[in-house]
Amino acid sequence: MNPLKSILGTIVSGFILAVIIAVLLGGFSFNLSSMMVWLHVIVGIVWIGLLYYFNFVQVPAVGQALADKDPGPAAINKYVAPRALLWFRWSAVVTWLTGVAMLEIHKLGFVQTFLFKNPSELAITLSIGAWLGTIMLFNVWVLIWPNQKKILGKVSATDEAIAKAKVIALMASRTNTLLSIPLLMCMVAWGHGGLAF
Repeated sequence: MNPLKSILGTIVSGFILAVIIAVLLGGFSFNLSSMMVWLHVIVGIVWIGLLYYFNFVQVPAVGQALADKDPGPAAINKYVAPRALLWFRWSAVVTWLTGVAMLEIHKLGFVQTFLFKNPSELAITLSIGAWLGTIMLFNVWVLIWPNQKKILGKVSATDEAIAKAKVIALMASRTNTLLSIPLLMCMVAWGHGGLAF
């Protein structure tokens, strides 16, 4: 059986390959801190990757598809968007939760980080990143997803409500795209000792 024929098989194989590489390099030992960072990065890539997909690929494609009545945007909105939005919103939650777990594991504290209690440059960078990630998570669940449900016909809405939902979802998504740039800078700073250009 070829593991690449299913997404689960592909993901499991990727983790197995990573463990093999770690063993071969002599660095494999269970470390909760490193594991949490790794998971945070993986699910963060899924979240931000889908965010970029929506903004750079899907939204412009649906705009072009509106001019083409066969098949029009229905194919994207019926088959692609719901699945992408499922992965998008849950990867946002897992990214945020693994970030919170990392703060606790590293003894920085979730509340202390949000309140900017540690004055070091690295801790302030993490505090900013935590706030950006929290704002983005809020946008996903409070602004983007409820409005996408109207756009995709998952909940009933008038044409006027759908038009308004499109604007709100787009602006929240674009805000997240904007915030993702400094967020990623803060994430990289964590692993590389601070901010630098």
